[in-house]
Amino acid sequence: MADKVLAPSAAEFTAAGRDAMPVAAGTWRWPLGIILPAICIFAWQLVAGLGWVGPDLLPSPLTVPQTIVGMARDGTLWIDIGATAHRLAFGFLFGAAAATLAGALTGAFAYGRRLLDPMLQALRNVPSLAWVPLFIIWFGIYDVSKILLIAVGVFFPVYLNLMNGIAGVDRKLIEVGRVHGYGRLALLLRVQLPASLPAYLTGLRGGLGLGWMFVASAEMMGASNGLGFILTNGEEVGRPDQVIAAIFAFALLGKATDWVLAQGARRLIAWQDTITLESGRT
Repeated sequence: MADKVLAPSAAEFTAAGRDAMPVAAGTWRWPLGIILPAICIFAWQLVAGLGWVGPDLLPSPLTVPQTIVGMARDGTLWIDIGATAHRLAFGFLFGAAAATLAGALTGAFAYGRRLLDPMLQALRNVPSLAWVPLFIIWFGIYDVSKILLIAVGVFFPVYLNLMNGIAGVDRKLIEVGRVHGYGRLALLLRVQLPASLPAYLTGLRGGLGLGWMFVASAEMMGASNGLGFILTNGEEVGRPDQVIAAIFAFALLGKATDWVLAQGARRLIAWQDTITLESGRT
């Protein structure tokens, strides 16, 4: 005899629905994200405090905030953050704009994909530092070369996500658009781009993250200001506290800009009927 299939009870339905429900606005939750950083800082203090590693290699965690405050008071920190933010903003805008155009063409049009994608996939595998000598030869060591290097880093995540998002749009949506008389361009603008918006926004977040990594590389190739300059200067003068302070600044600024972009993306795709992960339950 076949095993009897038991229907879920009302209590099980209620528990499952409770797990899938988003957390109400204003509900306080335990800040679990600070646990691992706190453990790392404790271990860092333990290693530095017991003298297992010399201060010339690993300063105390208390030294880094003092360094940051000192740079903030003399104004150099704000100048360097402003220079880095300026380069990142322009590099991100140029890279994202070019990637949006290329991703739309290759995702929506088969001929565009056959024409552009092989070359772009090959260029995607070129190491970032390989572009540095060429950009310096062409544009010098000033901001143009740095912005272009950042744009290269931003380009590929945005391009790949948008192209795959458009190419992966449900065929039924395309057929509905054709039934309503949409042409190729109208299909792209009114069906394919909106349907691929979640993938596109994911690509923008990935491109922004790479943009922060590329801006550090860009500013280490001859800049006289910026957070990347703080890194190289700290290395040259033997100041590990300065290097770590710049790393913290990159981490905090990168997290802040990603949070802003994520909040905007959440509003844009609020129409999606998906299970939120905000509750922290599985």
